[in-house]
Amino acid sequence: MYESRRTPPLPRPQFALRLLRHGALAALLLAFSLALGMAGYAHYEHLDWRDAFLNAAMLLGGMGPVNNPVTPAGKLFAGWYALYAGLVFLVAASIILAPVMHRMLHLFHCDERDR
Repeated sequence: MYESRRTPPLPRPQFALRLLRHGALAALLLAFSLALGMAGYAHYEHLDWRDAFLNAAMLLGGMGPVNNPVTPAGKLFAGWYALYAGLVFLVAASIILAPVMHRMLHLFHCDERDR
């Protein structure tokens, strides 16, 4: 997927395109996760779509829910979704930072000669 150590780093326009692709993938993951959370809150807590959006977005953003769950199934969903949201945050950050970290490490090894 990325260039090997022996090839030169990508030119800036191609690197910018790689960053855009990774950003789009992370945005897709976040949109899917937001839709999943909205569906769960609407189903288990019987919230309208605006309140479901608010709760799911707040959990994905790391702030916590606005409406406390009241049903037993809603409490289970909120707990599992909170754990899932924490992992999604780490995965999305990794997806976005992967090309930057690779380029940085690639540039560090750019001057080395094969031994």
